[in-house]
Amino acid sequence: MKSKHTALALIAIAYVAAVAAAAAILLGTALPAPWDALLADVVATVVVFVFSRRYRNSSFYDAYWSVIPPLLALWWLGHRAAGIDMTRAVLVVVLVWLWGIRLTANWATHWQGLRHEDWRYPLVRERAGRHAALADFFGIHLFPTLQVFLGCLPVYAVMVHGGAPFGALDVLALVVTAAAIVIETLADLQLRAFIARRQPGQFIASGLWAWSRHPNYFGEVSFWWGLLLFGLAAAPQQGWWTIWGALTMTAMFVFVSIPFMDRRSLERRPAYAEHMRKVSALLPLPPRR
Repeated sequence: MKSKHTALALIAIAYVAAVAAAAAILLGTALPAPWDALLADVVATVVVFVFSRRYRNSSFYDAYWSVIPPLLALWWLGHRAAGIDMTRAVLVVVLVWLWGIRLTANWATHWQGLRHEDWRYPLVRERAGRHAALADFFGIHLFPTLQVFLGCLPVYAVMVHGGAPFGALDVLALVVTAAAIVIETLADLQLRAFIARRQPGQFIASGLWAWSRHPNYFGEVSFWWGLLLFGLAAAPQQGWWTIWGALTMTAMFVFVSIPFMDRRSLERRPAYAEHMRKVSALLPLPPRR
């Protein structure tokens, strides 16, 4: 079994190959923006999928969620329209990079190597039966890629349609997005400290986790809504079409990820049912008595 360092090196090779394939598409296609970036994103996803199948571990894709948005932000910044507000544009790029670096580092810290795959992926493949490969590609790889691309459309709006002057909505967007990154960071640090000392059957119910069963998800959802606010601030008359990313992100966490995680916790920790009764699923709220 390959060491974690070797496994991370393989992940890096896969991503370099994926980004190179995406760059070839971007430099060679005649598609208009943002469709050129979408095509490049899909091609890069196919490259990562090939590595996932080769090494029989779909967690090759996990970091793709947080690696591609910073690169898209830079690409669109480099092809920005004349007259956009540069203060807003630079702020968005910095925030997206902070979010991406933090999330990728958190994944790399917890991923144990090729022997470790997200526990949900085998379930997806098993339920698909003889169509496991299709479920792997469309459900685990392509769907998240399309979802994240939708979430990044406000960044595109900032770089291409961002002619509105920097204003109060930008300040609100900055607060929401920065706070989201802080919340995710604190939630992950608190969870890491808890895991280091937990006993069998225990679950975290302190810190941010006493107010929300999934504060890390709340931070993630808030990040995408923060980007949406930037898009609306940049293009008040056109930015409405960028809302789909934040909406689909929220729907995924509320209707898929949270029920999935809660069901797993209930199966392994009977006392979790009472915790669910007392503590909000997503929004941080005072615990119910």
